[in-house]
Amino acid sequence: MTRVLMVLGVAAFLGACGVDGEPVRPSLNAGLGISNSGIHLGGALGVSKGPVTVSVGL
Repeated sequence: MTRVLMVLGVAAFLGACGVDGEPVRPSLNAGLGISNSGIHLGGALGVSKGPVTVSVGL
């Protein structure tokens, strides 16, 4: 199990540094909203590579 995690970590590092091409760009968006019904926290986490962006809202 430890070897699998190490391989995945190395692959993620190499992909992020751009050794295999254009690097992926991480993004983080956070928001705070205040209304009569209370306070709302929200955000999104994503990655971009070239024209493709994948994002997950929280």
